[in-house]
Amino acid sequence: MPKLIRLYIVNVAIGFAIAAAFVAGVVWLDVGGLQRLILQAPMGWVAALMLVMFNGVVFAGVQFAIAIMRMAEPDDTPPRGPRLRLEPVPVRVHARPARKPAPRR
Repeated sequence: MPKLIRLYIVNVAIGFAIAAAFVAGVVWLDVGGLQRLILQAPMGWVAALMLVMFNGVVFAGVQFAIAIMRMAEPDDTPPRGPRLRLEPVPVRVHARPARKPAPRR
């Protein structure tokens, strides 16, 4: 199996495991009354499955993105030189006085 495919599968599995733990914590802590809704409703298992799936998609994507970003090589460019200190120079700006609006009739 190619390394990238294996990396993707492993990180998606980790993301879905985190999502399952997250949903279990939300149900256990009864956030927003979800525990009563899931455990007492006749189709509550569908709601729990949807929570795990949708959170799994999000957490798996984040987990894979973190894994890809950690693969980057360190930046070997030399640091930039000293910054130039620029002194502000006052500039004269001429402003015309504002016109008075015409009276309404």
